[in-house]
Amino acid sequence: MPRVIAIGLDGMDHDLVERMIGEGRLPNLDRLRRNGIGLKLDHGRDKLSGLAWEHVATGLAPSDGGRWSAVRYDPATYDVLQEEVTAASYLPGIGRKVVAFDLPYCRLGDSGDVLGLAAWGAHDPGVEAHSNPPGLAAEIAGRFGPYPAPEWIYGFCWPSAAKTEAAAAALIAAVEKRREIAQWLLRERLPDWDLAIVVPSEAHSGSEPFWHGIDTEHPLHHHASAVPARRGMIGIYEALDHLVGDLADTFPDATVLAFSMHGMGMNEGDVPAMALLPELLYRRSFGKAYMRDLKPAARLADGTPLLGEHEGWEPTLRKLAPWPDKPGPIARALVKAGIGRRRDAESLRRQREPRGIGWMPATRYRGFWPDMDAFAIPAFYDGQIRLNLRGREASGKVAPERYDALLDELELLLSQCRDPLSGDPAVRETFRAGKPPFEIGPHEADLYVLFRKGLLGMTHERLGTVGPLPWRRTGGHTGDWGFIFGAGPGLEAGRSGTSSSFDVVPTILDLLGVSPDLAPSGKTLLRDPV
Repeated sequence: MPRVIAIGLDGMDHDLVERMIGEGRLPNLDRLRRNGIGLKLDHGRDKLSGLAWEHVATGLAPSDGGRWSAVRYDPATYDVLQEEVTAASYLPGIGRKVVAFDLPYCRLGDSGDVLGLAAWGAHDPGVEAHSNPPGLAAEIAGRFGPYPAPEWIYGFCWPSAAKTEAAAAALIAAVEKRREIAQWLLRERLPDWDLAIVVPSEAHSGSEPFWHGIDTEHPLHHHASAVPARRGMIGIYEALDHLVGDLADTFPDATVLAFSMHGMGMNEGDVPAMALLPELLYRRSFGKAYMRDLKPAARLADGTPLLGEHEGWEPTLRKLAPWPDKPGPIARALVKAGIGRRRDAESLRRQREPRGIGWMPATRYRGFWPDMDAFAIPAFYDGQIRLNLRGREASGKVAPERYDALLDELELLLSQCRDPLSGDPAVRETFRAGKPPFEIGPHEADLYVLFRKGLLGMTHERLGTVGPLPWRRTGGHTGDWGFIFGAGPGLEAGRSGTSSSFDVVPTILDLLGVSPDLAPSGKTLLRDPV
């Protein structure tokens, strides 16, 4: 029976891989591509869902029964929560022995079909930490120790060169530890497998805080932290290449696939989606500012605000846009004036517990949403606007017959906004849900907003200027291409071109001799021309 090793290189960017292959830094990925297939992968707009690994674990695109976001919005209560995976994986039903090491959004179950470890050090694991068999997690901890970089999975470090250097060293060490564990799992502890899935996520965890180190166009590229950030990115990619080569050499009988669902690049979503858009729509509704002005530690020559070495983005934004429920002159005045409602204690608790997203500034406007006709819900990659629609939202204000007209108004408003630092348009594209408003689900928005690269502020002739605010993550899910490189039995050497990211799972199934139709959102690369 054929054996397949699928290595999911979470957050590894195609263009950076090509650059580093050209520099001779990634010999194992280069060998895999030269001896087999090498295709670019296009994740399309579905990458904006942030659920690439749910797409791998379930084989479903959002349009085929998946989710459009990990954030769930409840129109009955106006609550928002970040959910774990809700769909089942196809893996237990393929009739093959599977070992999965840190595959996000996959519950392993308790049968003998899918063994391994989940949420060991994954970036956005989508499930709780668990293993099958249940004692495997403790066994790995006893033999190899804990994950080496827990504080840097979502680490914030760009204001400090020292923290950036520490984060880089820890994430590189984490890749090396993964390589050791993967070897032990597949060769010694669980050697009886047909499909091995290994998903290191350190390129993801590193790209988000380190991107300014390798992007010469990034406004923070000349910040003191850019030098260790660049070293960190290079070191992580080189360590991942070592992991790929090690597995390929250890299991020469297996077909090896190394893939990334989408690329990475300069962050375009954090500041505008999480902070600027919510404040802009608040001002549109109430005619006054809620967010306080920033007094930055320093600014770059172009006006980009900087944080001090020991300052954090989230604490800074909590001061600028606090919870309305918390004491403070602005909050007290607004609530006293009847602009916004005090939420009940249970609702507030839900927003602040671990799966809540109260750390995001957008969530802190939630108490005002019932009194607004349109508001920005929390989002990670793009702006997302919900209309307060009568008959859908509990306190709906917008008559259904005004739905399209209000969207027109919002699109016009956004087109009038400029970047206060450059003078360029703040918004590069808007698009609508494309379905009747009462069919829009809890993981969707009525209007989506894509912002210009590097946007830190928005200015509007009537509503004033919001920001500029400091950078949060310097990198994000904005790269053009993922990739799939692979070699071994069943793969036609020399295959190149571009394919859909959703073709990865059907190809894995086809290599195993399993019907690729179990992953309905893509097609196998073994049969159809690219």
